[in-house]
Amino acid sequence: MDPLITSLQNPKIKDAVRLRDRRPREESGLFLIEGYRELKRALDAGRTIQTLFYCPELFLGINEEDLKKQCKGALHLRCTKEVFAKISYRDRPDGLLAIAPQMHLALADLKLKKSPFLVVAESIEKPGNLGTILRSCDAAGVDAVIVCDPTTDIHNPNVVRSSVGTVFTVPVIEAGAEETFAFLKQHKIAIVAATPHAKMEFTQADLKVSLAIVVGTEQYGLSEKWMHGADVAVRIPMFGVADSLNVASATTLMLYEVVRQRS
Repeated sequence: MDPLITSLQNPKIKDAVRLRDRRPREESGLFLIEGYRELKRALDAGRTIQTLFYCPELFLGINEEDLKKQCKGALHLRCTKEVFAKISYRDRPDGLLAIAPQMHLALADLKLKKSPFLVVAESIEKPGNLGTILRSCDAAGVDAVIVCDPTTDIHNPNVVRSSVGTVFTVPVIEAGAEETFAFLKQHKIAIVAATPHAKMEFTQADLKVSLAIVVGTEQYGLSEKWMHGADVAVRIPMFGVADSLNVASATTLMLYEVVRQRS
């Protein structure tokens, strides 16, 4: 029988709660994975689980026990509902939360296909937007996402949650603007900048070539580096009073235009 944690003051519980914040994550090299789908996708991707907290009273189905068994070598800690609520960052927890080592990939780790389909996300500020972009990239078959000059930690619990675990299914590269720009030019990958200020509509561009779609910050859009260095700039037509789309929504539209043209 796994140990049962009943106290909110348990050191393991306090350590888990601290990982909601960026500094403890960076110092420890650990992060949180909460939820059945997120944990399953992490395990399917070969991620190692260090500690598994679980609460059977909160399980939503019958597959949780099998998933627990896949967390081989992890410390399994059973929690009361009150204790699990303490470590959970969800409104409706499903009784599974894991601590795992972080994984950081660089451009040197990126294995390019014959006609690469990449996304460069520059300085995305909101974890929910970054997670949604990753989810769309997974759905559209993007080869990799380069998180460029990140302001949001890719191991933020809300990135994991909003990506529904696709942060583990799409290679996520962390790199600076200069090295990313040089990498794309070196490999002859067309840089497509998405901006409301472009003249060309996104459906008019040739997106069947090797390309990287570059999207920028929620507030300011793309930096001058990317705007001036892009091979082509495209816009999504808008007919209302809003002058821009949510960055995750705009990215999704761009991705599926690539899918349409390549189908």
